[in-house]
Amino acid sequence: MANPSENLINLCRAAVEAERTATSEPYTQERWAAWLETAEAFQRAVVEEAGREPKQSRYELEQAAKKAALHPESNGE
Repeated sequence: MANPSENLINLCRAAVEAERTATSEPYTQERWAAWLETAEAFQRAVVEEAGREPKQSRYELEQAAKKAALHPESNGE
């Protein structure tokens, strides 16, 4: 099972919040740019963190970070 760092989870939370902000009102380039930047930062961090451990699945790491960010109450499972 993938074990994302706290930094990765926080980046995921930031990307989710930026998405909510961007999509809560009519489109503006500035609002969506902030979302795209945070989403890209999250993806870069996933790739970097996955590369640190041999045979670490980037997909599994990304999904674990999203689960921890979006459903923190289920982290004990």
